[in-house]
Amino acid sequence: MIDGMLNVYKEKDFTSHDVVAKLRGILKQKKIGHTGTLDPAATGVLPVCLGRGTKLCDMIAGQDKVYEAVLLLGVTTDTQDTTGKVTARHPAVWSPEFKTALDAAAASFKGDYNQVPPMYSAIKVGGKKLYELAREGREISRKARRVHIYEIEMTGDVQYDDSAQTVRVPVRVHCSKGTYIRTLCHDIGEKMGCGGCMEALTRIRVGNFEIGSALTLAQIERMVKEQTLNSVIVPVDDMLREYPAVYIKEKDCRLIYNGNPFKAENIEKAENADACGQVRVYDFSGRFVGVYAYDVDGRQYKPVKMFL
Repeated sequence: MIDGMLNVYKEKDFTSHDVVAKLRGILKQKKIGHTGTLDPAATGVLPVCLGRGTKLCDMIAGQDKVYEAVLLLGVTTDTQDTTGKVTARHPAVWSPEFKTALDAAAASFKGDYNQVPPMYSAIKVGGKKLYELAREGREISRKARRVHIYEIEMTGDVQYDDSAQTVRVPVRVHCSKGTYIRTLCHDIGEKMGCGGCMEALTRIRVGNFEIGSALTLAQIERMVKEQTLNSVIVPVDDMLREYPAVYIKEKDCRLIYNGNPFKAENIEKAENADACGQVRVYDFSGRFVGVYAYDVDGRQYKPVKMFL
């Protein structure tokens, strides 16, 4: 069984679930999960957890993300992207004044932003996914969720369609987890008064995973046949480098093998002897065992998540 993380390039028309299912067949293992969905029409970086790495899913799901998208102004749809049914059209006419207003509208969403999730999303309400309710023709009230936009900028030439009176704007967005880019496009269009939706989306970064090193399913399958896949697998503990490492004395390793707490005197060496937060724990031979957190009251390290 392969343990670790794999940077997968999700291609268009695949769901994130499709990618996981196909990888199970390619790698011949069941224990596989992803760290955040991408819509079928979207492409780009999809970090996938393998084997013991699946325990990382909840620990790294909160990483910030960077997207490149195309904002289509002048059109509103029920899905907030161009895969949905057009619900309204309003003229969007490109001009210097329009650009100034667009810059101001986009900039207004920087920082903390209370975003109402779209009806066409996988969020569950009362045990049912919102998109299931939407397909039944139902729309329910949704609570706004706090997200953060670190940066939003236009990244290419704007295209103005005079006959349709629409404006296509390439944008790059650096945002926190849980941000719906199509909803951001919709909200910008609403602020502009002409409506808007998302025409295209590519995720170019998740945490430290960049699109330049992402592999398609075909490339992964070829590497499996060539027996070279291990060269691109990110070890589990590499994903936790923000935590200092501690190594346990050989005579005391039974403690961590059994998932028990340990004390400072059980440590052979440490990257940061004063670390009082979470740490990566290794046995005497350098094998990664798990993540522990220091308990000030008990003056000992307690297990958070074991990876043996």
